[in-house]
Amino acid sequence: MNIFITGGAGDLGILLARALEANHEVPVRMDVRKPLNADQGQVIIGSILDRSLLADSMKDCEMVIHIAAWHGIHLVSQKKNLYDFWDLNVTGTFNVFEEAAKKGIKKIIYISSTSIEDRFGIYGHTKVLGEEIARTYHERHNMDVICLRPSAFIPYWNTDAYKSFDEWARWYWKGAVHINDVLQAVMKSLQILEKRSLPVMPILYVDGKYEYTSKDLASWNDQGSGSSFKKYYSAYATIADKYGLDKDLKPIVFDISETKKLLGYSPQYSFLNLLQDLEKYGQQGPPLPKFLKKKNLISRIELSDF
Repeated sequence: MNIFITGGAGDLGILLARALEANHEVPVRMDVRKPLNADQGQVIIGSILDRSLLADSMKDCEMVIHIAAWHGIHLVSQKKNLYDFWDLNVTGTFNVFEEAAKKGIKKIIYISSTSIEDRFGIYGHTKVLGEEIARTYHERHNMDVICLRPSAFIPYWNTDAYKSFDEWARWYWKGAVHINDVLQAVMKSLQILEKRSLPVMPILYVDGKYEYTSKDLASWNDQGSGSSFKKYYSAYATIADKYGLDKDLKPIVFDISETKKLLGYSPQYSFLNLLQDLEKYGQQGPPLPKFLKKKNLISRIELSDF
C-alpha cells in the first residue's frame, strides 16, 4: 500500500519511512527539501501549497499521514510569521484533505498538537482550524480520520534544536514525549484504520510515560520542596542537580487514557529513563540509533519536528 506523508523530511517522517518499509508499505514522502534518508520510499520535493503537484503526488496513494506544519519553534526563531503559519497549517491542511477527497482516499491520520490548548495563540489557533478541517471532511466525505495530539517530540539527536543531551533533558523535563512513542502511536493508528471504519473522529493525546500518578500531580510537593521528586527518583538527586533539572518543576501531563484504550498505546520512555541516560551517558547522551548512525542522519528542524 502506498501511504502519502506530508513533512516527510522531518524527524518523524524519517522514522516513519523506515517503519513503513519494514512493514512492506511504500512511503510517498513530500517535503520542501530532500530528506536525509531519501533512499527510503518515494520522495517528492515540493510544497502542499502547490495544488497541482500535490494532486499528482497523491494519485496512487491509499492513505495519508499529514504532518507538515510550522511550529512554535519557528515563532521563537522569528523565521516564520502569521501569514506563513496560516498558509501552511490551514490552507495546506485544507489542500491535503480536499485532494484526498477528490482521489477517494478515505483513511487519514492528522498530526495535531497539544498546543491546541493555546487556542488563541498563532500556532495553536492554526491547529484548532486544522482539526476542524479534519472533522469537516470526516463528516462531509465519510472519511476515517484519526487526529493525534502529541506533546512536543523533538528527538535528542536533533542538534539544531538542542546542542547537547543535557540541554534536551532540561526541555524534556517540563513534560514531553519521545519521538519513538509518537511513532508507535502513528503506526498503531495505521493498524486501526486498516482494520475498520470509525463512525466518530477520535482526537487522541500522545504523551510520554510518567512514574508520577494523577494523585501525585494533584498533591504536588505536599510534603515540602522536592518531595514528589524524592518519591520516585531519590537515587538520582545528584544527577538532577548536576545537569540542572528542577526537582520542584511539575511536569505538564496530558490524559492518554483514550489513546491507550483505542490504539493499545503504551509509551515507553519516562523521566526514570531520562535520568538513567544522563547517569550513563552524561552530556553527550545515548549513541545515535543504529540506523541513523549508519546513514549519518542528524535531523534538522523541518516541517514535522513537533
